[in-house]
Amino acid sequence: MQSGWRIGSLFGIPFYIDLSWFVILFLIALPTASNWQLRYPEWSVSTVYLSAFAMALLFFGSVLLHELGHSLVALSQGIKVTSIKLFLFGGVASIERESKTPGKAFQVAIAGPAVSLVLALLLALFANVSPGVNTPINVIAQYLATTNLILALFNLLPGLPLDGGQVVKAAVWKATGSRFKGVRWAARAGSVLGWSAIALGGFSLLSGASNGLWFMLLGWFGIQNAGGYDRMTEMQETLLSLKASDAMTREFRVVDANMTLREFADKYLLLAAQPEVYFASSDGRYRGLVASDDLQSVERSRWERETLAPIIHPLDTIATVEEATPLATVIQQLETDASRRMTVLSPAGAVSGVIDRGDIVRALTQKLKMPITDSLIKQIKEDGTYPPGFQIAALAQSAIEAAEK
Repeated sequence: MQSGWRIGSLFGIPFYIDLSWFVILFLIALPTASNWQLRYPEWSVSTVYLSAFAMALLFFGSVLLHELGHSLVALSQGIKVTSIKLFLFGGVASIERESKTPGKAFQVAIAGPAVSLVLALLLALFANVSPGVNTPINVIAQYLATTNLILALFNLLPGLPLDGGQVVKAAVWKATGSRFKGVRWAARAGSVLGWSAIALGGFSLLSGASNGLWFMLLGWFGIQNAGGYDRMTEMQETLLSLKASDAMTREFRVVDANMTLREFADKYLLLAAQPEVYFASSDGRYRGLVASDDLQSVERSRWERETLAPIIHPLDTIATVEEATPLATVIQQLETDASRRMTVLSPAGAVSGVIDRGDIVRALTQKLKMPITDSLIKQIKEDGTYPPGFQIAALAQSAIEAAEK
């Protein structure tokens, strides 16, 4: 669920404001008002403060247009944009998936800075032709032209999460043929920029400059986001490298396909502490899956003479994957089929194991050495859903698309 306050929508894209946005609104407006009060003593106090807050709001309007630039290009490529959100460090457009080619990724990345540059040019022209000098409208236009130019140039710095980092990603992707390599290079560049900003901020603070803390906050934000991109890429590569056989378990029982329903119920169902998975076999071959709920479709008076055979689901009618199937594909198939689990088959077509979302999370976290409790794995298995915020299905889909390039 999207956090923040919804303030409207355009082209089907909802706009949100985070609470942190109000902090930066005042951090921009109040110092600007103090500056303008000294520079334009002919302005009344009310004019100074109203103009400063108007400039701050219009600046965030510019940020919104910047993100809308990214979003409209993404929409033109058939990519869904779920929201645009304004927060402490500016704005972010939430795009559902990556572009399919490096060229298209470059188009999405460059669209935002291009919008900001056009706004800077138009506002500068307006400031030059508007009547009067040092009028509130003229001053606001000049400041907005400058800030949009800065916004464009800042976002073109070559490191994630900035637009320039997306450009680097697209360039490396084009040169190497690997989107994963593009992300890794751009994320590393983003980390270098982040640490550089922190160092610059620290030096500024020691020199007595008031903007040092702001540089350090921007650097920290950049490092955290660059690291997030790197971790996401590592997860995607892991989902492609792990196979179904790496995550499956043998948490199932094999029963005789010729036993009666009464014998099956008494010997297995009544003694099971929790629901289990059953496969029926006869003559040394797996015949299919036995769903215990299917017993309810047979009158109890017939349980003594009816065998399991009529209620067996043959293997070619249930959700199955092969042992060598990449884990990303298993995840995608689970979501497509809306299944709780998949049956894993050996190359000979025999049942090797079963795999569900809990098994997937356990295999992934073990490979990445991420801490996770057995109780959480058990909960995932019982619920048949991934934990909130664990966007593994989206990561798997993105990994498959990247591997297909």
